[in-house]
Amino acid sequence: MALEDAGRQIDHAFTREDLKGASFENTFAGATSFLRRRYTKDLRGVDVAVTGVPFDQAVTNRPGTRLGPRAIREASALMTYDPPYGWGGWNPMEELAIADHGDLAFDYARPAEFPAALRAHIAGILDAGAASLALGGDHSITLPILEAYAAKFGPLALLQFDAHTDTWADDDAGRNDHGTMFYKAVKRGLIDPARSVQIGIRTHNPDPLGIAIIDAPEVHRNGPEEVARKARRILGEGPVYLSFDIDALDPAFAPGTGTPVWGGLASWQAAAILQGLAGIDLRGGDVVEVSPPFDTTGATAVAGAHAAVEILCLLGHAPGRR
Repeated sequence: MALEDAGRQIDHAFTREDLKGASFENTFAGATSFLRRRYTKDLRGVDVAVTGVPFDQAVTNRPGTRLGPRAIREASALMTYDPPYGWGGWNPMEELAIADHGDLAFDYARPAEFPAALRAHIAGILDAGAASLALGGDHSITLPILEAYAAKFGPLALLQFDAHTDTWADDDAGRNDHGTMFYKAVKRGLIDPARSVQIGIRTHNPDPLGIAIIDAPEVHRNGPEEVARKARRILGEGPVYLSFDIDALDPAFAPGTGTPVWGGLASWQAAAILQGLAGIDLRGGDVVEVSPPFDTTGATAVAGAHAAVEILCLLGHAPGRR
């Protein structure tokens, strides 16, 4: 970048006019929108709205994921120059109109009101014709998001990367728990368990509710290519929602999370599986459970940013997009 151009290349989060295109700014300065996309509440012409959900009041162990969206956005500044590796040069920043829709606003002192606020927030994005990519926040945020998606598209297949199934029984409608939301999603008919798959699991749950499990040892044993093929067969051709819990990765790659479990996926395995799923009918996704206070290196946020970009690539390769 020439010095004379520097003054025109400041804070693309506010000054860029086009929703597409790379961003050649100093990674260590400027407003940290996701991938330096424009911050906007105007979703006209937007393909994907990235939105932060800084909520962590439903955790069973360590809090801190309310700081995840900010950390993921900051880490994403490292990825604004070049297309993501592994997609043959295809670049979501060039091919998709992506906007940073800011964070969900809610009253932290009224947690009972949070699910409805998030559901309405996502419904507004979908009504505008965009897909949502949510940056969490703890994993409980996926339930209100799925409610908004199911209201528009009907039951979806769930593609979940996680150390935990999050289908433990919970019939209390008033509880908001990051370990039981997919139990409720199945019981409420938001997801189709026969077309859903959980990848990276390495904790016990006696009742998976009919959802297929590809646990972490199977990934290590059979390799990411076979895992992707198996997941594609399960997901079929209908609409899919992807939820990426960062604890799907081994703590060696993502220590900054509330409930780390050893024996997880390596980052290269997760990337290869995601790339092997190109062409599924993905409608939206989230990256959750990034807890910056437990990782002073920032590596977990970097992993979260990469996972979010892979989701953008899958959205761009979905039927009807390309």
